Amino acid sequence: MAAKKTTKSDKSELIEALDIIEKEKQISKEVILEAIENSLLAACKNQFGKSENIRVNVNRETGEVKVFAIKEVVDDDDLEDEATQMGITEAILVHDKTEIGDTVEVEVTPKNFGRIAAQKAKQVVVQKIREEERKVLYVQYLEKEREVITGIVQRYSGKNICVNLGKVDAILMESEQVKGEHFKPTEHIKLYVVEVKDTTKGPRITVSRSHPEFVKRLFEEEVTEIQDGTVEIRSIAREAGSRTKMAVSTDNPNVDAIGACVGINGSRVNAIVEELRGEKIDIINWSDSPAVLIENALSPSKVISVDVDEEEKTASVVVPQDQLSLAIGKEGQNARLAAKLTGYKIDIKCE
Repeated sequence: MAAKKTTKSDKSELIEALDIIEKEKQISKEVILEAIENSLLAACKNQFGKSENIRVNVNRETGEVKVFAIKEVVDDDDLEDEATQMGITEAILVHDKTEIGDTVEVEVTPKNFGRIAAQKAKQVVVQKIREEERKVLYVQYLEKEREVITGIVQRYSGKNICVNLGKVDAILMESEQVKGEHFKPTEHIKLYVVEVKDTTKGPRITVSRSHPEFVKRLFEEEVTEIQDGTVEIRSIAREAGSRTKMAVSTDNPNVDAIGACVGINGSRVNAIVEELRGEKIDIINWSDSPAVLIENALSPSKVISVDVDEEEKTASVVVPQDQLSLAIGKEGQNARLAAKLTGYKIDIKCE
């Protein structure tokens, strides 16, 4: 049976619409057309019966829909099921070079197919578009995982902050915030993308401003020597909102690793301190010698001696009497950060 004819303009509307979707939403036109074909195939099987082998084709140029029955060619005397078989005599009339055992396609597009099937397929197609949009968003933001991203503050939800990241929103949880930081709606803030998960409602993005990697990524953005690999950040320890210690190294004898991070007149480090709302940053030289590394990590205090037990990962440090409080730091912060930075349990004693 012949399908209801569609005008040229109507035919091209579907393809034009899919072209727009592909361009604006970055969803493959072919994926949507395949979804349309699959949904129409389900509608066909309800109408023709599941025993019949049906193929639905949407013309990629015009959008015209046709339905084909796929039948096995048999000897005329062996014809048992006209839904799935075709006698050789009739098959030759359709395709003149057909032989027994071949399969042939016969167009069987019904009159009312365009209206009924399109209506039935609409929901499936819309769902496919939503799924593909979600996948595209997920892939886009998955590439930003463990990177710094800029967001716009929307509103406070209790103690959590809703932040717009462009195409999706994220929640900056209270546990990922820096104590004492407050933001106003529409304010642009930088965030570290901790994790991106795929959900039925779209990508769920965990962001943070208190993560130690946040400071590391800010330095990578600011310092060209870190970007090109000349300077490497070897370790970082942070107490968000208060202080960060960072150990850096370089294999280039002509480069000052600490100086590169600090910048001319402190320009580079000051830009990061400003982004972190005044958080103090100590930058030290990395050393493969645990004793030297621990001594550097306890700066700005002076150290007399360091006795290291590499197996137990412990260190006994002796400092001058007047340097003890400086080495330990306020509420033990300096010693605590040094221990995190080096991976050693540090016991500090005065001379």
